[in-house]
Amino acid sequence: MKKLVSEQLVTYLETRGVEYIFGLCGHTNIAVLAELDKSPIKFINVRHEQIAAHAADGYARAKKQTSVVLSHLGPGLTNAATGVANAALDSIPMVVIAGDVPSHYYGKHPHQEVNMHADGAQWEIYRPFVKRAWRVDREDLFPEILQKAFQLAESGRPGPVLISVPMDMFSKEVEVERFERLSHHTHVIEKPSLDEETAERIVETLANAERPVIYAGGGVVLADAEEGLREFVEHMNIPVAHSLMGKGVLPDDHDLTLGMTGFWGTAFINGRTKNADYLFGVGTRFSEADSSSWYKNVTFNFPETKLIHIDIDSNEIGRNYPVEIGAVADLKRAFKALNRVAKRLYPDGIERNQSLKKEIIQYRQDLHNSISENVNSTAFPLKPERILADVREVLPRDAYITTDVGWNKNGVGQQFPIYTPGSILTPGGYATMGFGSSAALGAKLAQPDKVVVSLIGDGGFGQNPAVLATAVEENIPVIWVVMNNSAYGTIAGLEMAHYETTYGTLFKRGGETYTPNFAEIANGFGVKGIKVKSAEEFKSVLKEAIEANEPVVLDVAMRNEPVPTDGSWNINDIYSPGSKKSHVSIP
Repeated sequence: MKKLVSEQLVTYLETRGVEYIFGLCGHTNIAVLAELDKSPIKFINVRHEQIAAHAADGYARAKKQTSVVLSHLGPGLTNAATGVANAALDSIPMVVIAGDVPSHYYGKHPHQEVNMHADGAQWEIYRPFVKRAWRVDREDLFPEILQKAFQLAESGRPGPVLISVPMDMFSKEVEVERFERLSHHTHVIEKPSLDEETAERIVETLANAERPVIYAGGGVVLADAEEGLREFVEHMNIPVAHSLMGKGVLPDDHDLTLGMTGFWGTAFINGRTKNADYLFGVGTRFSEADSSSWYKNVTFNFPETKLIHIDIDSNEIGRNYPVEIGAVADLKRAFKALNRVAKRLYPDGIERNQSLKKEIIQYRQDLHNSISENVNSTAFPLKPERILADVREVLPRDAYITTDVGWNKNGVGQQFPIYTPGSILTPGGYATMGFGSSAALGAKLAQPDKVVVSLIGDGGFGQNPAVLATAVEENIPVIWVVMNNSAYGTIAGLEMAHYETTYGTLFKRGGETYTPNFAEIANGFGVKGIKVKSAEEFKSVLKEAIEANEPVVLDVAMRNEPVPTDGSWNINDIYSPGSKKSHVSIP
């Protein structure tokens, strides 16, 4: 018996537990949409494919499940590319299914074909950043490709994959048996753990170290290994520093949480990591910003500091720093092995770091004191520190936060406490403007009982305000806090510091500061929009937005001031060699 590929595709996605598909229609994918109309799977309709990719990204992070994007060919696929690339650099599992030109028209340049260097070649656009891209040339091979796509997206280091499907393939029939065979194959591939010998070596090395530090990256969250990490930390009494993507792996009010390292880290935290005798890196790639551009003796001091490194991706072990003990393993399983060995070798745990715990408490108080004037400032436009502090005070501990880039990413990493592992979604590797507003949709769909707030700049929110249309149509109650400084503020401060100009970075009209009224724009979409008029009213307005349980946009005027930094960034030395210049305030 044969059935349409489109019908069997949707049935297969149902068996995998897919709840939502994010995408936008086109003449190449309406056969699939017609089948989705009969399915419990919900199609989340967007007005721009980048929104679909970022929303799918946010869903995958918050749900810890592979997301699915349905795209049209050509411009639909390229519109989604930025969001898919963002997911790739942050190791987010995603399957992108894109319609393509009819297979029998390859090379004739039918409507929207990509064929400048090869016929029917749109799939090649994604090759640089997806784990693999397939073009379906035979309908009978589609089931096999589909299975491989999900398996590859989820295996090893997770990431997006692309299946480019000529539109005629969706409308062809294939034997039901070919899809039914997939049901006999597991949906979960078992991942590697640590052998007992390696686990013993790591535990004993850390137990005998004088100044060990655990350095946690986003891989801990991806592996759902936060509880295992916490158990190990508390048994071994080792402090934890983290990358931007690792924020929240241990609650920010835990006795042994140091904080974020690197350029936007602080002298206290960078000092602890660079002076460690052993650093235990877990699920991190030691990225540039987190490592102060890999400058020696700023954030890290290898090889004087000895490195132990566990990651699911062997390519990351030794990529940037020499490793004394390296292991490829799934972190959830690795910590099970490490905790088992630690309790066997040291049943009473390791006693140390009481003085360090006191230093951490004092550091937090010192940091609070250093920003307290801005946190309590009644100035309007608001100080960015006040915005973050008021948001944190109002939100429940388990609220989900999505960020964009600028103060809402770097400032959040440095100053905004996260108490629930996995509850902060931020664009790490690609640092994409527009991520936060769309990812919030996916996060809310994945966690409907949690409060979801998107902290986003006016530049980032302006990338895709049509996200509001989807929020209204699908009734997704997200709160967007637009930190509005009428500029690409971080870049403006960087350019002014090095070149004494802000050309191309400030939003002006006729020489005067210009900003759209985002509250009115929201109202136009049918979303409740509020333009905050004073520092005093922001907190109460945010409380009301949370209680309303509907989509709300808060347009909050913000002063254009830089995030404090104690680390290094190579670009500063490129712009102004031998200088200590970085970012400055823009009046």
